[in-house]
Amino acid sequence: MPETNKPRILVTDLETSPNLAHVWGLWQQNVSLSQLMDTTSVISFAAKWYGDRNVEFYSDHHDGHAKMVKQAHRLLDEADIVVTYNGVTFDIKHFQREFVLAGMNPPSPFKNVDLLKVVKSQFRFPSNKLQHVSDQLGIGQKTPHTGHELWVKCMAGDVKAWALMKKYNIQDVRLTEKLYDRLGSWIKDHPSHELFSGVEGCCPRCGESRLTKRGQAYTATAVYQRYQCRSCGAWSKGKSQLRGTEMRGAK
Repeated sequence: MPETNKPRILVTDLETSPNLAHVWGLWQQNVSLSQLMDTTSVISFAAKWYGDRNVEFYSDHHDGHAKMVKQAHRLLDEADIVVTYNGVTFDIKHFQREFVLAGMNPPSPFKNVDLLKVVKSQFRFPSNKLQHVSDQLGIGQKTPHTGHELWVKCMAGDVKAWALMKKYNIQDVRLTEKLYDRLGSWIKDHPSHELFSGVEGCCPRCGESRLTKRGQAYTATAVYQRYQCRSCGAWSKGKSQLRGTEMRGAK
């Protein structure tokens, strides 16, 4: 009997402190390294295993920087798939900077499903911000906050500000998970669940076995049975050719 393991899917979001610099103006400033007083760092992150109710939260304020970074490394190291919103250019690179600064090796390889890339490639919303896309799809709202002032107060150690930051960070993770479910059938390069489960004929996106035959899928040289998942709506094709042609000159 094949193993029926599911991929471990981690949904995560982080918050960072701003770079601090001395400047002489407010418009079109070119800030040199000599003006830089302090550099950005991860100040908090939230993460949850897909489908679980619990959301883990770690921060400089609640846990200390070293423990927070260690926990981030642990979670990423355990994940097969990491779901983010703008993770390719932001979250993952910030995490990795913290790891190398702490003298850590990279966590075990994982596939990053960046929902911002899905939104940009598949749709044309007036804005690609998580708040707007979530609002348009009716899946929820980000936690309101005071803007830049919240970060300033957190860096000053304000307890109430940190309570709001925690709530804000956790809600972003819950919202990202909801968006992952809503956009599931639109994610073109999602790792196939069949690779982890060993069960043939399941939906590559969600692992569901309830597939409906709907037409045929064509490549340049072959035809395959086409399926649509009755659970998430994703399309897939069978492995066996229904018919095909032999390329001339092929040996």
